[in-house]
Amino acid sequence: MARPDLNLLLTLDVLLEEGSVTRAGERLALSPSAMSRQLARLRRATGDPLLVRPGRGLVPTPRAVELRDRVRGLVREAEEVLRPADHLDPAELSRTFTVRSSDGFVERFGPELVAEIGHAAPEVRLRFVRKTKKDTDPLRDGTIDLETGVIERALPPDIVSRPLFTDRFIGVVRVEHPLRAGKITAARYAAARHVHVSRRGMGEGLVDQALHPTGHRRDVVTVVDGFGAALALARASDLVATVPQQHTVILRQGMHSFDLPFRAPEVTVSLLWHVRLDADPAHRWLRGRVLDVCAIDRTVKDE
Repeated sequence: MARPDLNLLLTLDVLLEEGSVTRAGERLALSPSAMSRQLARLRRATGDPLLVRPGRGLVPTPRAVELRDRVRGLVREAEEVLRPADHLDPAELSRTFTVRSSDGFVERFGPELVAEIGHAAPEVRLRFVRKTKKDTDPLRDGTIDLETGVIERALPPDIVSRPLFTDRFIGVVRVEHPLRAGKITAARYAAARHVHVSRRGMGEGLVDQALHPTGHRRDVVTVVDGFGAALALARASDLVATVPQQHTVILRQGMHSFDLPFRAPEVTVSLLWHVRLDADPAHRWLRGRVLDVCAIDRTVKDE
């Protein structure tokens, strides 16, 4: 069955409002003959004359009168759908957003983000979930609304991203650790016992790749799947944790942090979302708040 031409609804709405083929054609920028052809199509589609000429003018048939309000409502609803979204008032927004992020993001940026959103939009709720693997399915199926993370390969065309900030790796040890005293060289750093962070259980990562040109290799004695776990082990032992600086500000409080004795790897943390939400006013507002919180100049003071 052929689909109906929905443009005919607009034509019918204008015809019933004007009661004149000529005036309706002027409003729709159609010639009288083109407008007459449109009326003929409407008559075939509805099986009704719609407008008849009992005298000099046109009058609607009972069927046309019956359709008038329904057609007008449909046309107005269609116009609303195709009109740009109205200005969003966050104070009237009631919605729950789910944000998936890596270990440390919530601890670092969550308090300020929750406070800012709570002040502007009291009925908005944030649900933070931890990223356990890199996949875009939760964004695609709507399980999560936003995600933060490092983009390692080209994203699918339906995933949108924007950089949040650049993070660099630093070393972290407990305050009583031997590395706290004296100059930290690549040799001293590599010779220490290390905890490595990898969600996939890999033994080497960006830090090891950056260390290789010095001719040294880390002595990795354990692998964990998150920065929090790595720092917990380093806090309670002589293990060295090498973690992103910005992400772990809160997690490593009370510990000794130091610059790596070689060119520290850097990563760009990005914000990701599905393209279907790109123009959504509420989602756009939330993205702006996350970008604002993460873009503020932050001077990190390490012990």
